[in-house]
Amino acid sequence: MTTDPHDERASRAHLAFARLLPKLFRGGQAFVGVEASLSGLSAGLAVTRPAGLPHSVAELVAHINYWHRWMLDIIESGQATPYPRHAAETWPEVGEEDWNRVRQEFYELLARIDPHAARPDLASPVNHDETIGELLADMAMHTAHHFGQIVTVRQALGAWPPPGGGDTW
Repeated sequence: MTTDPHDERASRAHLAFARLLPKLFRGGQAFVGVEASLSGLSAGLAVTRPAGLPHSVAELVAHINYWHRWMLDIIESGQATPYPRHAAETWPEVGEEDWNRVRQEFYELLARIDPHAARPDLASPVNHDETIGELLADMAMHTAHHFGQIVTVRQALGAWPPPGGGDTW
């Protein structure tokens, strides 16, 4: 029995994508990991908006959480969901008392995302024209984008690098 080279390439590509996705959500190679980026941040600093910047670290994480929940609801239910009518709906208010819950929720949502990266059906449509893989990749890029902002906010607050270090050479 011979193996179709196209099937073999597709299988290797699927495996490579499945290995890359968690790295995109979590960082740690091309950019400082999400756990390190949030480490050592007090609730007071997490909710502080630096002058000239539109969001605090806590607001950015709550926004990421909103979209992770949205995406997971779609993937896990298999039901297409419309996008919110206004971007403001995706930016929950976060107070100092909310910081630990928001940060913990972020880690819990990441743990729910991880198993989806290795699904054999990443090419299956799940949300209108989007496939599971496209939705995961889009959310991973969204997360990386906002974690870049988190680094900038922490720098503006004088709270960078985090205790474990950062890309500061």
